[in-house]
Amino acid sequence: MHNKYVIRPEDVTPYSPANHSGTKNYRLVAPGVNGSQFMEIIYGDIERHAGSVAHAHPGMEQATYVIEGEATAEVDGVVYNVKQGDVLFFPAEVFHDLKVISERIKLLVIYSPPYGENPDKVIKK
Repeated sequence: MHNKYVIRPEDVTPYSPANHSGTKNYRLVAPGVNGSQFMEIIYGDIERHAGSVAHAHPGMEQATYVIEGEATAEVDGVVYNVKQGDVLFFPAEVFHDLKVISERIKLLVIYSPPYGENPDKVIKK
């Protein structure tokens, strides 16, 4: 089933996001997918030893739920070990990164407002 109200990752074409390695993202809720105006939800699948470089999002918050796997996440200069069931919160303008330490990690990423891979909505160190 594929419509704007019920979306399955296998029905969405994956993409490799900027500032990430070994990552496949599946955009599930977003303006271009189903008309969402205030949030974006992405299912992410990242390989071992891959992840993201340190970056921040101006004017945009991010929450990430760990579905499966383990990683280290650095948020505002502090390193955390994260695992299945954990939720990470990245406030606007706060630098963060992620490095996978298990075989892979599966995540649900929520942006508000929507990110849409807009280069104007990311700052790199």
